[in-house]
Amino acid sequence: MRRSGGNRVGKSVVDVRADIPFLKTGIIYLDNASTTPTPQPVIDAMLGYFSEYSANVGRGLYRATCRATEAFEAARGKIARVINAKPEEIVYTKNATEAINIVARGLKWRKGDKVVATVLEHHSNLIPWQRLERAAGVKLNLVPATPDCLIELAAVERAVDKKTRLVTVSHVSNAVGSIQPIVEIGKLARDNGALFLVDAAQSVGHIPVGVKRIGCDFLAAPGHKGLLGPQGTGFLYVREDRFDELEPLLLGGGIVESVEEHSCKLVAPPQVFDAGTPNIPGVIGLGRACEYVEEIGVEKIAERERRLTELMMEISGIEHVQVYGPDIEHRGGVVSLNVDNLEHHKVAAMLDEIANIAVRSGHHCAAPTMRRLGVDGTARASVHYFNLEEEVERFVDVLGQIARDFGG
Repeated sequence: MRRSGGNRVGKSVVDVRADIPFLKTGIIYLDNASTTPTPQPVIDAMLGYFSEYSANVGRGLYRATCRATEAFEAARGKIARVINAKPEEIVYTKNATEAINIVARGLKWRKGDKVVATVLEHHSNLIPWQRLERAAGVKLNLVPATPDCLIELAAVERAVDKKTRLVTVSHVSNAVGSIQPIVEIGKLARDNGALFLVDAAQSVGHIPVGVKRIGCDFLAAPGHKGLLGPQGTGFLYVREDRFDELEPLLLGGGIVESVEEHSCKLVAPPQVFDAGTPNIPGVIGLGRACEYVEEIGVEKIAERERRLTELMMEISGIEHVQVYGPDIEHRGGVVSLNVDNLEHHKVAAMLDEIANIAVRSGHHCAAPTMRRLGVDGTARASVHYFNLEEEVERFVDVLGQIARDFGG
């Protein structure tokens, strides 16, 4: 297997498809923005824990627990390599939602502080800030989007001022796939002395993401989307000099150096965020998934997803099909659509019934985005590296058939 930039790059589409048991059912799986199927090497890593060293971490000196602790902690470095961070900057979470809530609940807010987000955010990057509005007197300012669901820098610049404590934005919209200019948005935040949080749920594992290049203070991502890891896993990147500003979300066993009747001394970060027994097999699986993505090569994944998305965008030429979001230059591997006079749930059900094609339907946990599009939901197709050109072509053909027979 050849090396490129220090990472092993060599897994072909055929290799990856052979590694994913779920695909052997014959499904055409185009719901990767929701969750991705798990490759066998990731499953094997978790099974290895259960069958060979199924002990708790940091709880003893016998060999099994030492091995479990070593494997659990090693995943920080594997995650860090994917985003060009340091292992000690990685906090384990159960998903991106928890990661964002750690920031929302962990910072010391003052009444009058301002959070700047956008109207395109997933509910996970909106509702926590709404709670701060109600509970802490924090002002939430939502930056508007263009008709094709892009955020303009001038609009961010108007919203951000010296009262802004934090700026947060989704790198790639889960609802319509639009890619936002996060490097430039991050600079606007820094220029005003604000912290910068990136919701990278739809970008990590799909396109190259480097926290140093972005210049963010925090970055949240799940394990079960672009990284091909298990559900119930994720991480929060915290720039090493920002830990002093962040309180742990949970307190309890496993994160203390000493405890008195009315006081305690906590361990240092990132382990201070690991209260209680964590998802040990899941984190080990996530670490293996990060290695697996490296074995493919993130640049290679991005290039292939771009080609597949270009092919999928042919549906924009089908009569009675409405496609939302930007052109291919500003779009990730997500295509959101409706068929005239057909409910989005019906479109998704028909794709499944006719051709075993799996897509998502609904508001995609982005109700404000849907309202700005003037719809209550869409059918959404989303790709990953393992998808075939023939699968996308089949999707285009069947959607065209549905639009011809039932649209209008």
